Amino acid sequence: MASESRLIESIRKRFASRPSTPIVKDAARREWLRVGIGDDAAVLRPAPGYECVVTTDAFLENVHFLREVHEAAAVGYKALARATSDVAAMGALPRYFFLTLGLPKSCSGQWFDRFTRGMSHAAREFGLVLAGGDTTRSREVVIALTVFGEVKRGRAVLRSGAKPGDLLCVSGRLGEAELGLRLILREARNQRRWPKLVKKHFHPQPRLALGEWLAFHSLATSMIDTSDGLSTDLSHICHASGVGARVMAEKIPAVHVPPELRRLKLRSLDLALHGGEDYELLFTVPKKFAARLPAAIEEIPVTVIG
Repeated sequence: MASESRLIESIRKRFASRPSTPIVKDAARREWLRVGIGDDAAVLRPAPGYECVVTTDAFLENVHFLREVHEAAAVGYKALARATSDVAAMGALPRYFFLTLGLPKSCSGQWFDRFTRGMSHAAREFGLVLAGGDTTRSREVVIALTVFGEVKRGRAVLRSGAKPGDLLCVSGRLGEAELGLRLILREARNQRRWPKLVKKHFHPQPRLALGEWLAFHSLATSMIDTSDGLSTDLSHICHASGVGARVMAEKIPAVHVPPELRRLKLRSLDLALHGGEDYELLFTVPKKFAARLPAAIEEIPVTVIG
């Protein structure tokens, strides 16, 4: 395996050392990072009046992705996207991340280069700066990420704030990532026939601008990202908030299954309810604020489903 110092230097060159243009146009960029890659530890200094939102996520070969199916660049992109989605679900703006990477010897060359290319693409897109991490040898690819975000003090949106009578809302369209996964697993050799249907599985888009907008306007009482699927993630909000929920099935923005795929016997509603990895935002809004809730926020469709 390539030496750790060479891998670290390669990573340092690939990733930006300063934040790019913020994904939220009116968000001011305050420099947190005093000491980054190259020392024993990073030194961060959050801006006055802001709180730090921190999340960790693991992305493991043969658990979350298959090396023979998922291209290295897509693995790098998706690993960072899914971790960053947790920051979006709190209404925070992503700032810095740390990467711990375990690699088998066979992945230290071309695979590693493509992986870092995909992850650096995601970092630029989400406005993230790599602040540090670690590399080690491993039998399989192990990716562990820690993402830091910022939110104005007291504005973080939790799972536990839903109240009886709140409207239940969701962004985007549900079941798209699950449909893509089913196609990939059943027709791995022909996945290029369905580029639009598999895109969300390979390159999910965390709803950062939407989450920040909801937090800025103090509109959402609770929020979560749909990483595990609507049925599971809604139960997390209900449990944390001590409430129940009533969902109108006909209102759920479910994925459309093309007629030519009916042979797979996939039902749109089942995919929308139980399919994971869409990374849309599921949130609640007081009924009295219904008029303030637009049909689209930051160009992302929003649907009231219950």
